[in-house]
Amino acid sequence: MSYAVIQTGGKQYKVKSGEIIKIEKLPDSKPDTKIEFKEILAYGDNKMIEIGTPTVQGAKVEANLIKNSKNRTILIFKKRRRQNSRRKNGHRQEYSMIRISKIFSKDGKVLSEAEKISKPSKKEVPKKEASK
Repeated sequence: MSYAVIQTGGKQYKVKSGEIIKIEKLPDSKPDTKIEFKEILAYGDNKMIEIGTPTVQGAKVEANLIKNSKNRTILIFKKRRRQNSRRKNGHRQEYSMIRISKIFSKDGKVLSEAEKISKPSKKEVPKKEASK
C-alpha cells in the first residue's frame, strides 16, 4: 500500500488512497470537485521511498472534496479571580473533508488508486405477513 506526505494549510498529512481526512478549509472550493495537491514532501510504499528537497517535483495527489463544514464549538473561558471579571467566547474552526483518489509519482505513473464508490441500491424488503 503506497502513501504520500502532502502539505496543505500549514500542516503535513500522511495519506493513502481511499482515505478520508479533514484538512484546513480550502478557499473557493465546492463539494464534489477534484482537487490536486502539488506540494508532495515524500511518497513510497513498504519497499522504497522518495523524499523531496523540500518537495518532489512532478509528483501529485488527486482528491475529491466531500464537504466544507465547521468543527464542534470550543469554549474559551477566561476568569480573573476576586475581580468579578470573566469572559466567555466560542470558536468553530472551518474544515474541508476530502477523499484521496490517486497518488502519482514524479514521472506521472499512478502509484495507487482508490476503488470506485458505488452508491448502494435500495433493495426491496419483503413485507412481513400479518399473522392472525
